[in-house]
Amino acid sequence: MTFEPRAFLADLFHAAVAAADPYEAIVRHLPARPKGRTIVVGAGKAASQMAAAFERAWGEPVEGLVVARHGPVETCRHTRVLMAAHPVPDEAGIAGAEALLRHVEGLTSDDLVVALISGGGSALLPAPPQGFALADEKALNEALLASGAPISAMNVVRKHFSRIKGGRLAARAYPARVVSLVVSDVPGDSPALVASGPTVAGAGNAEEALRIIRDYRIDLPASVIEFIGRERAPLPYDEVFAGNDVHVIASARVSLEAAAAHARKLGVQPLILSDSIEGEAKDIGRMHAALAREFSANGQGLSKPLVLLSGGETTVTIIGGRYGKGGRNSELLLSAAIDLQGADGITAIAADTDGIDGSEDNAGAFCDGETVARIRAGGGDARSYLAGHDAWSAFDLAGDLFVPGPTGTNVNDLRAFLIA
Repeated sequence: MTFEPRAFLADLFHAAVAAADPYEAIVRHLPARPKGRTIVVGAGKAASQMAAAFERAWGEPVEGLVVARHGPVETCRHTRVLMAAHPVPDEAGIAGAEALLRHVEGLTSDDLVVALISGGGSALLPAPPQGFALADEKALNEALLASGAPISAMNVVRKHFSRIKGGRLAARAYPARVVSLVVSDVPGDSPALVASGPTVAGAGNAEEALRIIRDYRIDLPASVIEFIGRERAPLPYDEVFAGNDVHVIASARVSLEAAAAHARKLGVQPLILSDSIEGEAKDIGRMHAALAREFSANGQGLSKPLVLLSGGETTVTIIGGRYGKGGRNSELLLSAAIDLQGADGITAIAADTDGIDGSEDNAGAFCDGETVARIRAGGGDARSYLAGHDAWSAFDLAGDLFVPGPTGTNVNDLRAFLIA
């Protein structure tokens, strides 16, 4: 192999991100023009980029409002871009959710609402029920993130404690037709789970939400649990959704296939393990390390160089409420790095396709057989960092952070293990 492994892995990441480009995806799914007004709403990490892409593809007239994460946003001509906090909700998010609900009031059956939804919208649109405050939704969000529950389970609970999630934004727009264009960041690509489905009702009911709270031992105030238990969230067959359309326009599977195609072009054989891997990040990291060692040693009939690709969203369970800097991709890869100590010819990347893993400025990290030794040489201990959920600090010591910057899209995580 004549190329540099990290540059090759970074190229795969960028190929995956390019496959989720909002403009190309939206152009393929433009709805018919309405007799009346065209109203754009949206929320998520890619909200401003999707809004700008829709304006470019649609032209005029458009009246738009979207909520994106604090930070750099795309400039739009006709769409207001509000900003809120992620992953912990803030007051700006409440204001954004209220603004979206007002934005779709008073519409008619001649009007069209185009909903641009991407991952991250759950935190960006806090809208606690009447009688509750932002602090209650923040407590719910923090408890869910610390529980280790998969994103699908978390969003069933979230939609039962909200005035905008679970299809309620689309219900507010009735009788206007709502067309949802969804960039999926959830395993299985269920549009009702992306951003907790503000315009797409899901099938989960209150009993299921309570079961999730019980099974994952999610510590919530009694008043919140009581409310969730008696709340009726909208269901997909409700009349208000009858004329609506939903399209998943970009997903982890499409991006993984783009990364695989790029690898083939460079003479590397790809093997896609799955686009929907879930589980505890450190356990999934060990699984990937074991597979990489197995293919390195035995090949399993596949030629080398070989790259193992996977997607999906892992979780990090916080015990005791103490943690450092990091994110699920960094934690996964640190766990893998520990098991890859001394391995020759294996280099890996794990990164969030939105460009940010957790709360720092990195999308994830690289690792190889010498990563743990580099951490040790910097004065740290990889196992201690992993136990303290402080993978960012470990990879910072090793010089292994991957920092591409925000990408403007979000189709979940990309993992690539290159076997030279």
